Amino acid sequence: MQNKLLHDRKTLLFLLAIGNTIAFATWQVMLNNFAVEQAAFNGEEIGILQSLREVPGFLAFTAILVMIFVRQQTFAIVSLLTLGIGTAITAFYPTALWLYFSTVIMSIGFHYLETLHNSLSLQWLSKAEAPAVLGQLISVRALCNLTILGALYIYLMFFAANYMLIYMLAGGISIAIGIFCWAAIPHFEDQVVQRKELFLRKRYWLYYLLTFFAGARRQIFVVFAGFLLVEKFDFPVENVVMLTLVNAALTFWLAPKIGRLISYIGERRVLSLEYMGLILIFVGYAFVDTVAIAVGLYLLDHLFFAMAIAIKTYFHKIADPADIAATSSISFTINHIAAVILPALLGVLWMINHSAVFLLGAAIAVGSLLLSQLIPDHPQPSKETRLASQPMA
Repeated sequence: MQNKLLHDRKTLLFLLAIGNTIAFATWQVMLNNFAVEQAAFNGEEIGILQSLREVPGFLAFTAILVMIFVRQQTFAIVSLLTLGIGTAITAFYPTALWLYFSTVIMSIGFHYLETLHNSLSLQWLSKAEAPAVLGQLISVRALCNLTILGALYIYLMFFAANYMLIYMLAGGISIAIGIFCWAAIPHFEDQVVQRKELFLRKRYWLYYLLTFFAGARRQIFVVFAGFLLVEKFDFPVENVVMLTLVNAALTFWLAPKIGRLISYIGERRVLSLEYMGLILIFVGYAFVDTVAIAVGLYLLDHLFFAMAIAIKTYFHKIADPADIAATSSISFTINHIAAVILPALLGVLWMINHSAVFLLGAAIAVGSLLLSQLIPDHPQPSKETRLASQPMA
């Protein structure tokens, strides 16, 4: 039974997801406190650090160039080890330069691993099982988040934060998982030889646009939704942690169900539900006046992230199997274009009128809703959009 489990490709996908989440979730939740308390960061320095963190995501397309020399499975495990090392060394020296250095190491591992995990998932899972398994992977990540945040919350109730211990423990666990994957799990042969060059396919244009808009929506949530709670409603840090715990618990419960829903009603209908919900949520953010409603919007907003599985399963159905690795790399870069551009621009807009930031988010959701209507009932090669599925005049 154990041997059979180790020879299942899905086992590696779950282990990589767990190792990824343990390291990154710990790094992220402790970062601001460590940067301020130990490294005496100001707003300018934390802004530089976050910009540096996003650069490897923008450069994720280079993964396909590395794959010329390194197999994907090996590359994914090395990326997990890099993420673990970057996390473990975070608190060695509480200086700006060291934090910038360790953040870049961590981020290189994280973003390459995300790219490769997505690529391997779409290559190894059948089109029938992909929605359910992708939902289960999100659920496992949420469970890891819940465990990590819960453990940290209890620990901080009784002890002062020992950042060196916390970061080394989280990074060490991820490194141990990476070593186990390397030593105990066999190398799986590629079912389809992947193209090892960079390209953009005209027939994938709808997938590219949906990916770009998804990245823009993610940035508005990550940067400004939580900031609204703190700035406008004076939300204390312990409530932010508790809210994150609730989000993780709800995602753990809901994500597998969303995966099954995609299989049942299709990608277009699921994405339509997501984008219609987001329009209402962003308009709500723009005009909310009570903290209870703001918290409700925040919880709903986070839950809709799981529905983005439908973008991946849509691509899975229309893709040439040999294109998956390269397109996963390029799509990760497309998703991060907004991460590089939007935060600074919307930060200026926030200073003028914070409601305008969320109304722009609603406009992005409207654009996404319109684009999603072009997804066919049964996407497949040569029928990538409803336009393509129409007979030529």
